[in-house]
Amino acid sequence: MSLPYVLILYFSRQGATRAMAEQFAAGIESRRAIEARLRTVPPVSATCEAVDPEIPDEGAVYASLDDLRHCAGLAIGSPTRFGNMAAPLKYFIDSTSELWLGGALIDKPASAFTSTASLHGGQEATLISMLLPLLHHGMVYAGIPYSETALMETATGGTPYGASHLAGKRSDRALDAHERQLAHAQGRRLAGLALALDAMRREAS
Repeated sequence: MSLPYVLILYFSRQGATRAMAEQFAAGIESRRAIEARLRTVPPVSATCEAVDPEIPDEGAVYASLDDLRHCAGLAIGSPTRFGNMAAPLKYFIDSTSELWLGGALIDKPASAFTSTASLHGGQEATLISMLLPLLHHGMVYAGIPYSETALMETATGGTPYGASHLAGKRSDRALDAHERQLAHAQGRRLAGLALALDAMRREAS
């Protein structure tokens, strides 16, 4: 029997959000009996004809609706675009009406994470914008509690709404210790909730 998994669904152009996704995955897999599944989404453009390959040249493969349908939990990650998630991730989420109609994600835990070029570049607004479709799907949102002391110590990324990262104006700043710690902790918390809620759903069915 395969293990339950938490889907980490992200879009990353410069690599910072991907690095955060990898820290999430490490946090998830620090718990027993659950796996992390990394998936990305293709870019979008005004070109009507599909021109990108079906499989990315590097990084995670593209997500499918079945990746979402069968997950025990979900983490979504995006760079900030004017206080909102990036268009490719929004485009994919907008395609999930089939799952919404079937209630496929109801009572599953979810989290979000983001990266910005500037310290006050809309991290919290972006995380809240990412929360909204998850609530419409009936998911249970999990941020970062203040029992994680790095929330009080960080001078860069990190919010109670979710993990965040300050990438710098050239988008080349690596995750620092606090940012890694908070992403890892959020992933570990999400995995624990996924296991608990998955067990409850199995007992009720």
